[in-house]
Amino acid sequence: MEPHEYTVTDIQGDYALLTQTDADGAEPFPVALALLPPGTDTGTRLTGFMGCFEPAE
Repeated sequence: MEPHEYTVTDIQGDYALLTQTDADGAEPFPVALALLPPGTDTGTRLTGFMGCFEPAE
């Protein structure tokens, strides 16, 4: 397995909708904001692996 790139496309209450940007036709999926880095907002780019997310470089 390898890390994937995501973009926060929307925030709905305590959840952010993430869309995988390195896959064609990826559907947004919800992730609890508590599991994302502090300051995550709409448009934030993240790198994720096995449920752990960090800001993309």
